[in-house]
Amino acid sequence: MLSRSVRDFLPENPQAIAQALAFEAVQSYRTNEAEQLRAWLETVRVLQTALTNWPEALDWRVILEFSILILGRRIDAVLVTPAGVVVLEFKIGASTFDLAALRQVEDYALDLQDFHAGSRCHPIVPVLVASLATPGPPNWPLPLGQGVARTVLQASGATLGKLLRDLTKWLPVPDLLLDVAAWERARYEPVPYIIDAARSLYAKHDVAEIVSTSAEQKNLKETTDAILAAIQRASNQSLKTVMFVTGVPGAGKTLCGLNAAFGVDRRDDATYLTGNPTLVHVLREALARDAAVREKLRIADARRWVEKAVKALPRFRDQYVHTEDVPAERVIVVDEAQRCWSKAHAMRKSAARAVRLTDSEAGHLLDIMALHAGWAVIVCLIGGGQEIHDGEGGVAEWGRALAVRPDWSVLAAPDVIAATDPRQRLPDLPGLLLDARLHLDVPVRSIRNPFLADWVDAVLHRRAAEAAAIARAHAPMPFALTRDLDAMRAWLRATSRGKRRAGLVASSGAKRLRADGMGTELPHMDAALVAHWFLDRWPEDVRASDALEVLGTEFSVQGLELDFVGLCWGGDLIRTPRGWQPRAFVGTKWQRVNDAERRSNRVNTYRVLLTRARDRTVIWVPRGDKDDPTRPPHEFDAVAAFLTECGVEELGAAMVAREAAPVSGEALFALT
Repeated sequence: MLSRSVRDFLPENPQAIAQALAFEAVQSYRTNEAEQLRAWLETVRVLQTALTNWPEALDWRVILEFSILILGRRIDAVLVTPAGVVVLEFKIGASTFDLAALRQVEDYALDLQDFHAGSRCHPIVPVLVASLATPGPPNWPLPLGQGVARTVLQASGATLGKLLRDLTKWLPVPDLLLDVAAWERARYEPVPYIIDAARSLYAKHDVAEIVSTSAEQKNLKETTDAILAAIQRASNQSLKTVMFVTGVPGAGKTLCGLNAAFGVDRRDDATYLTGNPTLVHVLREALARDAAVREKLRIADARRWVEKAVKALPRFRDQYVHTEDVPAERVIVVDEAQRCWSKAHAMRKSAARAVRLTDSEAGHLLDIMALHAGWAVIVCLIGGGQEIHDGEGGVAEWGRALAVRPDWSVLAAPDVIAATDPRQRLPDLPGLLLDARLHLDVPVRSIRNPFLADWVDAVLHRRAAEAAAIARAHAPMPFALTRDLDAMRAWLRATSRGKRRAGLVASSGAKRLRADGMGTELPHMDAALVAHWFLDRWPEDVRASDALEVLGTEFSVQGLELDFVGLCWGGDLIRTPRGWQPRAFVGTKWQRVNDAERRSNRVNTYRVLLTRARDRTVIWVPRGDKDDPTRPPHEFDAVAAFLTECGVEELGAAMVAREAAPVSGEALFALT
């Protein structure tokens, strides 16, 4: 990063500035030095020309290559003025304003709005500079909503100066001027996307580089260090070690696991295992696309290259069960390890398969890794309330497997021996060591409210008064309620900007949503369609999540995230005077679910859906149809009434308009 006042920036030699940026780039991140040097040189020349002979701008700040931490991304230039912040993305040699580039610079502006303390409550204007393009005239006045201009301004190298001068005339005069000198010292605390985090770790960035510098980083770093230290100790002392890492929803267990599997300190003999096929599909494709660009590989070769980094747990298991083949991996990270099959379920599910299981998945994984002469490590990531399948054995199943395998040393977060749910409790095994660092207690997924998980838990456990108290004490909660499907779609369209993406989700058991035209589900076993839904964008690809056409179910979205979620509430979980009633649609009728495990799984389905959004969730509760016995309006009315009692704000036309419309300067500076 290079920071100068405009007064000092203008007389400086462009070649010297470009060389300084190139030196820093070589030290901190990989770049094509010659090509990048030319781009920086031209960028500096364009900026100096644009700011020349402008006395009012001399005390502004020019910051080049401002780091936004995630994936090593950097903003080409930030212009900090007393009236607001201008974010500039330069495409040197470009003759068109590419849609991807427009999204890129808008996303940078949104990133500053959400995570940079010095930018909050001030206008942030994204500008795309395609040096050889012919921009059309801007539409003044500039619409400013939620702090970031709703239009990405466009300029060429020749027109940038005039655009910036015109822009300063239209920015509202603030009651409180932006402190130009203090801006770059302000806190910047980004929250990583799990997909971006995986890409960054795979590119050998450290976990500390992709999270904030406050409690989140400390929490994640301590847990990551504890995992890596245990792996090193096992290697040094020739131990077989299994460890259990716990955390509140959205606290970064997956991030720590990914770091252990293929982060900056990774070994070549480690892999990330998950029984979640969607997570396999999306992570593999994201890593492959990124590696193809970074390493200049064909996409097919890149896909083969990353296969060893993320593996489907069932395939790994079946490859080694009943053989004496020693796995290539010394370290396996087991995602959502509490969801491994119980012994009875494993035997029943595999009875007609080519590879028959004779033990629980936990038992088989322990035996497979025990084939190593010397050391081996299993890192179990444990997420509470995420069980959505029948036959998931929980932490207790790992305890039963370890009880008859005394050669394994066990490290665990204290939570696993204190859990109130017997399925999630580890017995007091001989030699069990507890390490508080293996528990993550700081949520990092939700960028709006760290109390989201507590509120969801209160709602699903029928504690309306507690949920309402959380909503009042920690307002605003990132949830809104609507009975209007079109209003939900309009709100999602208005909020999905830059690279922020929206999507519709619903329970796989919500079979009667098809009556409202919501019957198309994302097939979570189809790798290509899953990758398109999570990684591609609408309108370029109608298969993308933000086309708002295809529903992601709990099986599609578990372990992943969207920025904005439209949750379509189904008739499979309704309110009765006794509380939540899970149901299953069989034939032409709803049937009550009475089995305790299946009831718990259905409630957990809605826990998964309610905690998928990084930003906000709109809950659409259908109105039902009095002439359809499978959709009586009173059932949906009861759900909506309970959510309102729990403190959910109604979406309504006013909220949609507030999100979509420009705001006045006075209102803008009142935003928090």
